Amino acid sequence: MVQFSDARLDASFAALSDRTRRGVLEQLGRADASISALADRFQMTLTGMKKHVGILEQAGLVTTEKVGRVRTCRLVLSALKEEAAWIERHRELWGARFDALDRVIENLKAQEKDDGCKSE
Repeated sequence: MVQFSDARLDASFAALSDRTRRGVLEQLGRADASISALADRFQMTLTGMKKHVGILEQAGLVTTEKVGRVRTCRLVLSALKEEAAWIERHRELWGARFDALDRVIENLKAQEKDDGCKSE
């Protein structure tokens, strides 16, 4: 399970690392769109947009449905839950570490102040 989860997170974060793909996700968050509409919106070729959508689809962030000649893209609403949980766990971990570091610094400052007062 951990290997699957890691592979899924890797795919998601790799997909999210590109500005255009993040923009596509934002656009799809507003409304479903065809690949050609997305290509027009982002001023790119249809082939280029198909590649971006394919990466988002492989990461499980987007689904597509072909009706006739039009392929419509739709955001997967539950897609980023695992990624958000991973980020939150690490945010809490680093928050706790920085809080501990702040306490150490405050103790050192207080100690330095006390040592300064004693030597005068």
